[in-house]
Amino acid sequence: MPPMSLSSAALAHNSDTPSRVLVVDDEQYIRDLVGTALRYEGFEVTEAATGRAALSAVSTARPDLVVLDVMLPDLDGLEVTRRLRSEGLRVPVVFLTARDATEDKVVGLTVGGDDYLTKPFSLEELVARVRAVLRRTQPVTAESQMRFADLILDEDTHEVWRGETPVHLTATEFNLLRYLMLNPRRVLSKVQILEHVWQYDFDGDPNVLETYISYLRKKLDPLGPPLIHTVRRVGYSLRLAEARP
Repeated sequence: MPPMSLSSAALAHNSDTPSRVLVVDDEQYIRDLVGTALRYEGFEVTEAATGRAALSAVSTARPDLVVLDVMLPDLDGLEVTRRLRSEGLRVPVVFLTARDATEDKVVGLTVGGDDYLTKPFSLEELVARVRAVLRRTQPVTAESQMRFADLILDEDTHEVWRGETPVHLTATEFNLLRYLMLNPRRVLSKVQILEHVWQYDFDGDPNVLETYISYLRKKLDPLGPPLIHTVRRVGYSLRLAEARP
């Protein structure tokens, strides 16, 4: 996704239980843009245009996170957050604002915000920060194992099996496989994978992804049919090979 420019017109989570995100902004254009980006990444999205509507939506939709514009026509985002916290609602908040002064950011975090993005911002960075905040704030579920075909990954013990055979992975290989297993059968772009495995501030060699995909294949493919497939000019997908007629 291209960086968003306002001046120039521009998850212990699994894929069966998408996170719910409330997007609050008085500009329909921003709500559409952010909502579309989050839906594309698998989130359930509801929207609100005012501070009072946001308070009502938190009560009814019970979002896992709120993307909240600071400058709203009735109650500003800071006041919305203060009221949520005073009512004991600890839903994480990522602020959006045109302000970039340090003191404004400090105020936002002081009233109970969890992160802060200044407009204009990159949609990729917004999605990455939403995921990062959810990872920090969501409770760990009791079920620690993920399964796909004959592949099992245990998040608590950091162990992986293919069938009955243990597969020994490095920390980065484990995180890469985990992200693929969180998104089975989806085609994930290289940018998406780099953001979520190497985090949104990754600025190294993008070829590192191809290297680690190769490492995973060398460890998994000898134990069964290939599961990690390359989609040319797009990225990678964890899926079973289609049967040939």
